[in-house]
Formats: sequence, C-alpha cells, structure tokens
Amino acid sequence: MPPYHRLGEIPPKRHTQFRKPDGSLYSEELFGTEGFSNNYSNIYYYHPPTRVARVEPFQRRKLESWQEETHRHHHLKTANLQPGGDAVGGNQILMYNHDLTIGISLPTEEMKYYYRAGDADTMYFVHDGHGTLETTFGLLPYHEGDYIIIPRGTIYRFDIAPNSVQSRFLVVEAHGSIEPPRRYLSPNGQLLEHSPYCERDIRRPQELVTHTEQGDFEVRLKVGDLVTSYWYDFHPFNVVGWDGCEYPWIFNIADFEPITGRIHQPPPVHQTFQGPNFVVCSFVPRKLDYHPLSIPVPYNHSNIDSDEMLYYVNGNFGSRRGIERSSISLHPRGIPHGPHPGAVEKSLGVQQTEELAVMIDTFHPLNYAAVAQTIDDATYPYSWIP
Repeated sequence: MPPYHRLGEIPPKRHTQFRKPDGSLYSEELFGTEGFSNNYSNIYYYHPPTRVARVEPFQRRKLESWQEETHRHHHLKTANLQPGGDAVGGNQILMYNHDLTIGISLPTEEMKYYYRAGDADTMYFVHDGHGTLETTFGLLPYHEGDYIIIPRGTIYRFDIAPNSVQSRFLVVEAHGSIEPPRRYLSPNGQLLEHSPYCERDIRRPQELVTHTEQGDFEVRLKVGDLVTSYWYDFHPFNVVGWDGCEYPWIFNIADFEPITGRIHQPPPVHQTFQGPNFVVCSFVPRKLDYHPLSIPVPYNHSNIDSDEMLYYVNGNFGSRRGIERSSISLHPRGIPHGPHPGAVEKSLGVQQTEELAVMIDTFHPLNYAAVAQTIDDATYPYSWIP
C-alpha cells in the first residue's frame, strides 16, 4: 500500500464534529476496501456525498468476443488501432477474464464528465502524452512512463494537456487491489531493502483544490458491465481534506531498479505490482548477465499455468524480431515460447539492453475481444521458423 498521507483540513480525531466557518458540519466519508478490514481513508466534504439530484441509465458495456478455432501465440499490432473517444470511454479492450481487462486508450476527446469505477482498481500506463489526473484526493500530474494506480471508488477525470502529443495508455481494470508485491513488503507494509523501488519513488497527490461551485455535474459510475449516470447539483470534488492509506498514486517505470545476476534471471525479478490472480512486470534498460558463458536472452519456457502478455514500449527487444513499438505479444498457457532464431547467438557477449516493456501474467486464461482479431498477425506462430 502507499504510505499514510493527508491533504487539506481535517479534525484532530476521526468521526468527530468538524465544522465549516458558518458553524454547520462538514460531511465525513470512510473510503475503505474489503469492508472495514483493509486500507482506508477518511474524506471530508462540503456537501454530503450521498446527495444526488438524479440517477439515469447510461449504457451497458458489452464485450464482443473473438471465438478462436485454435490455441496459439498472438502478435497484436496496436499501432493499427484507430484513436477515438476520451481516456475512459475510448478504452478498446483487447482481452479479459473474470479478474481483469486489458485494453488500449487513444483519446481524441476531452472528458466532459467524471468517472468512478465502483468495483475495479484501474492502472493506466502512460506510453505517450502528459496532463493531470483530477481526483477526489487532489491533483496528480502525469507524464510518459507513469503507472497511474487508481483505487476502486475514486472519482476522477483526465485533463490532457493542450500541448500533449497523441495520448496512448495501456489500461488494466482489476477486480481487486493493484499493489506492490507482498514479498517486497515488511509485515507493517514498508517496502524492504531488496525491493526494486521504495516509497520515495511513489508520487502522491500534493495539491487539493476544493470546488464549492453549484451546477450540473455528471459522474458515470461503472459496476460490473453497467454504467449509470449520477447527476449532482454540486461539484464532486468539494473535498476540504482527507487522510489515510487509500488514494491514487503514481510510479514511473524509469524508477524501477532492475535486479540482475551472473546468469539469466527469471521474470519474477521484474515484478512491479500484483493484482487479483495476475502480476505486472517492468522490463527496463539494465546490465545483462555476466557469467562468462551466459546467454543474455530468455531461455525457452512453457507457461503451463499462466498467460503471458508483453506490451512493447520502446527500444530493441533482443529476443524478438518483427515486433513494433506498442505491439503486444501474447503467449498463452500450454505452449512453449522463447527467443526467435538467431537471437541467442546475437546476444552472446552483449553487456546491456535498452528495452522497455510492460508484462502482465495472468493465472486464469484470457479471452480475446473481437477488436483483437482486427489487429492480429496470424503468421506470428510461424516466426520461430529460421
């Protein structure tokens, strides 16, 4: 979990009277996960968060599936996806299971509403672009290479900077918490010495802007596949203060300190986050193996119990050929995969790599959405032929 943090004005004791300048009470909300048994924050509002002007249906999200006739490796060329929509509504889901969805967002429109994922932590990896994530908990400026972690229940809106390049996000919705790997945490939740990053690398909201204006404000709430429009006659960010350990935060992939060894290290050394039945790993520029007989590229391996998705960010990924920037390779369970022909010999003696990639391993099978079929390179399973 991120460390304890506080912004704005809060009372000395929780669940006690906290009054506005006019003598009336601020409204307190306990923002907690897993009932009352996990991380939480206490938020203080100018208006009660329960007061709503009207509730209207918006849409039911339906994923059209790609019913494959074969079980094989995939290469998805996401550079061929068409931009459109806003950062949230424009998310083009490529694969999914009951634990998570994985998609690409290429927004061309501003968000004219606010959004709340009521049952899913969300991770946005910022491949291109910059701006500010506006949230209940304050402002989070973001830029290229950022992992933005948004806890379920957070109200937020993307404000993409006017001078930003075309934004490109890798988006993961998780039906549970996205958090640092437990093996890197002390019993009290501090990141340990052998962790590839520490609390100093985590960026938290530093500016809380309290909005007291009246008007007509839409918050789209998603629970399951149902999206509902909640309309308020006050701004949803009417927060005067908060404190706790549940809030959105950012970690940049450039701050991941790679763990290396004399011989090739297995993928778990690259793990950055864990989620419900999946892990997120960061492959970053690093020194390669230094045993005199080492083979720097990965050895052939079979994913017997997991599906492995790799999103290529930048650089030259030494074990692959024909892979483009923003490509996705998907190596499902039950089939071996490894370096392409010639990659082993080419890697001998190489001392470092400049590759940058994000990997997601799921421990339940992934389903493919129909949009994935439109960008799939059907020849990829034969790319191991010399």
